[in-house]
Amino acid sequence: MTKLSRLISKIPLSLRILLAMMIGLTLGAQSSTVYIGVNELANAFVMLLQMTALPYIALSLIVGIGSLSPTKVTNTLKITLVILMALLTVVLGFILLAPIAFPNWVSADFYSLNTISTTPEFDIISLFIPTNPFYALANGLIPSVVMFSIFIGIGLMQVKTKKSTLSVLNGLNKAVVNVSNMVMRFAPVGIFCIAQRAAATINSEQLDGLQVYIVTAAVLVFLLTFIVLPAIVATITPFSYRQILVSSRQAMITAFATGSFFIVIPIIVEKTKQLIEQLSTAENGNKLIKADASNMPSIIVPISFSLPVGGKLLALLFTLFAAWFSGSQVSSSDYLQLLVAGIPQLFGTTTLAIPSLLDIFNVPGSLFDLFLVAENIIVGRFSALLSVIFSVSLVLLIATSMLKKFTFKWRSFSVYLTILPIISIIAFISLRFTFDAISYQYQGYSKFIERDFILLDVKAKVLPEPELNVDKTMLNVPVLQRIAQRGFIRVGYFRDDLPYTFHNNEGKLVGFDIEIINLLADDLGVSIEFVRIYHNQAKQLLSSGYLDMTTGMPVTPHNMKQYTLTVPYSSQSMAFLVKEERRKEFSDWQSIFSREDLIIGIPEIFYSENIVRRYFEKNTVWEISTPRLFFKEEYENIDAMLFGAATASAWTLINPEYTVIVPKPARPELSMAFAINTDDNAFEIYLRNWIFMMKQNNSIDQLFHYWIAGKKPTTFLDISKQAIRKETLHD
Repeated sequence: MTKLSRLISKIPLSLRILLAMMIGLTLGAQSSTVYIGVNELANAFVMLLQMTALPYIALSLIVGIGSLSPTKVTNTLKITLVILMALLTVVLGFILLAPIAFPNWVSADFYSLNTISTTPEFDIISLFIPTNPFYALANGLIPSVVMFSIFIGIGLMQVKTKKSTLSVLNGLNKAVVNVSNMVMRFAPVGIFCIAQRAAATINSEQLDGLQVYIVTAAVLVFLLTFIVLPAIVATITPFSYRQILVSSRQAMITAFATGSFFIVIPIIVEKTKQLIEQLSTAENGNKLIKADASNMPSIIVPISFSLPVGGKLLALLFTLFAAWFSGSQVSSSDYLQLLVAGIPQLFGTTTLAIPSLLDIFNVPGSLFDLFLVAENIIVGRFSALLSVIFSVSLVLLIATSMLKKFTFKWRSFSVYLTILPIISIIAFISLRFTFDAISYQYQGYSKFIERDFILLDVKAKVLPEPELNVDKTMLNVPVLQRIAQRGFIRVGYFRDDLPYTFHNNEGKLVGFDIEIINLLADDLGVSIEFVRIYHNQAKQLLSSGYLDMTTGMPVTPHNMKQYTLTVPYSSQSMAFLVKEERRKEFSDWQSIFSREDLIIGIPEIFYSENIVRRYFEKNTVWEISTPRLFFKEEYENIDAMLFGAATASAWTLINPEYTVIVPKPARPELSMAFAINTDDNAFEIYLRNWIFMMKQNNSIDQLFHYWIAGKKPTTFLDISKQAIRKETLHD
């Protein structure tokens, strides 16, 4: 062994892991490149930890519960529930206190598929009761595995000749622990790779709008993990503050680095067992009680993974953040509803729970995207960190209670009682002042209006209105022939048709439909002449042959009667655009249809008289020429505007005080199609096949994600994030 390796071996493993993580983060942040082999090593380390975690959970629960004395189970269960509820109350109190840090910022975002998604029904029975335990084990269904193991443990607890069975299972459990310890020897290397990869691949733009949540969550977790929960345990048990953190640090560092509480369960169990055994050997007493207390980590820690405790509760903080971010009003009764309806949802994964939690405050489903981003970037790591200290605190308190070793330290209690509330309130208020002091500028509009083409920018001419002096000899020529002869395709576009057609900050005509037509023109080998038209002009200009086609319009009965429409190239759900504070009024279709006091505006391109007559017979419905009127003072008596969710989302970027709400239950989406020249079958067939081709090669999907959803372009045609440009003519 070299001198360097001997020196390294003297450094505690937890410190080596911490140093490796810091070095990895530093190198990753500086290089922004994942080194060769790092990704593979990081994945291998996580998979090795996962390999032992699930068998350990099952064996620990079976051995731990099976070795308990049946006469003591009821009393132990009562103690556990009391302590669990006490710790849960502390954590929830801090979470409900945290929103005082949220500043008064304006926000809005692009359209998201989660805006229109329906919340899957939460089935706690299927989640916890395994019809096939082997399937649950093979597929990592942890709540089902936990429940199965608990029942096996209870069954084994009542077997009189269980000693030999427990001995075998305990031997297997120790073997799993040995394997886990072997894996942890490579933890510095694994954690270095994970940290380097995370720092190198983080996208700073994803943090936009999430700073408040991430920083607040960080402060909250820091307070609970390093101050509040250890202080509570140190105040009423023989364990010192230092002992608690030292026994937890290896698990906390690994959990934070990997973002997983699950894979450090074996570490937590073994470390807390060591602490409890030190406590139980200090005095003579009932050996059976000591054995039961020592078994508590094997039972409580795996079970806590499936309970709505620890880091899972940060989902409630995100719900409060999302309500603030979207401008929803949150009252004290909403807090109660959040706890009563939200906590049971957290028996499953937070990813499944969040859509339902957002529904509680009628928060846009699109904010679920922000949750996923935050979880992947850093908050998932905070969650794992909090789960570690919560489970450690829970186990130590339960074991201390069973051993009757509670020792209330009045001096420590008086200090903590004075300092902790003050520190916590000061921390959150300081955050609020810090956020308010930040020169925050709403960027939704600028991100939208600065957009430009990503796939193709062809030569185009833009006319503010139709020209009267056109070559009339071309009007009766078939469209494809006419386009080829004149050298350009003439397309009518509608005003105020965001995000399908609009002028960007440079005055250039852009948008989802415009770039699709760019691709069409390029395939036809011609340029484009865009003509700004009103909706009521389209029919005559198409039938006369002046226009070859228009940009997209909804496929409604009215539009189908008026125009020849292509096959749909896209679709959007119907949604209401309303003031933030009126969100709850438009959450349900049935309640909307039944109200006689509502005045609903529908832009003319979406208006269909028979649909209005069929569904809105009790409402007052106004057909308006442009969505822009809805935001003017003279139209303030209109309660809501009904049109496509994608279009509505774009208008919120310009008017962030408004929000998009898709009422429940979800209704079929409205197709979008191009209106084309009447009675030209050849052109219709051409466009039918062309649209099908564009869908097949994902061109339309790529443009949808960029123009509608606001995502960064990631196509192979756009590796450098620059458009393929041709000569452009602007008039």
